[in-house]
Amino acid sequence: MTTVAGTFRIGGDLEVGRLGFGAMHLPTGPGADRAAAIAVARLAVDLGVTLIDTAHLYGGGANEELLAEALHPYADGLLITTKVGVARSADTGEWGLDGRPEVLRDQVEQALRRLRVERIELLQLHRVDPATPLADQLGALRDLRDEGKVARIGLSEVSVDELSLARETVDIASVQNRYNLLDREHEPVLAACAAAGTAFLPWRPVAHGAAGANTVVAEVAAELGATPTQVSLAWLLGRSPVVVPIPGTADPVHLAENVAAARLNLSAPQRARLDALTA
Repeated sequence: MTTVAGTFRIGGDLEVGRLGFGAMHLPTGPGADRAAAIAVARLAVDLGVTLIDTAHLYGGGANEELLAEALHPYADGLLITTKVGVARSADTGEWGLDGRPEVLRDQVEQALRRLRVERIELLQLHRVDPATPLADQLGALRDLRDEGKVARIGLSEVSVDELSLARETVDIASVQNRYNLLDREHEPVLAACAAAGTAFLPWRPVAHGAAGANTVVAEVAAELGATPTQVSLAWLLGRSPVVVPIPGTADPVHLAENVAAARLNLSAPQRARLDALTA
């Protein structure tokens, strides 16, 4: 995919286009909704997306199964990245953080089966479980990497201190934190990732509703003949070369609009106006 945004090498060697796709919103039930979800996943690849994000949490693995049904055998260069570390309680049925090594290992084994792969090229810890030592959580993932079941390890929703501590146990290839034009709480984490050349995958890359209602964003969108969402994604792509947004949608029209944002050029004055925005 040739775009203004270009590509990024996760972990220094895994090349992906800099605008990915978050599969969380794809419905996984039977019938017409499932068929439509499969069509959207396939359209993402047809439009040139090379990174698709999923997780065990999304339907307890149902989202992983959907992607495999839609896309396996996977096209050359297509990365399906998944996340582990959130589990459903057998007693209450509620989801909660669970970073115990045996749980992480079981979820990885399930992901390998559901995604129909022998190795997960990028596996991310969905959240740090405060009830389990971080070294134990990452040690389990490092062991899976050493066994050849995982190639690269990432984190999600971490602080700068947690990222630094994690690096004492294992190399960190990516960080997936909430971040967008109007929500820059994790700016220090992005800076740490940029300094280390670590991929930064912002989830919720668009402040839903708020971006369209923001006067400055709307003005820039009108100037470019684009949508506020496209402006928000283009701003992210220009924020740092390590940023790989993963906007999600179940709507094929919105998907095409999102992908087109990779070809949107913001002028220096336009970017300065957007940079000045706060939540």
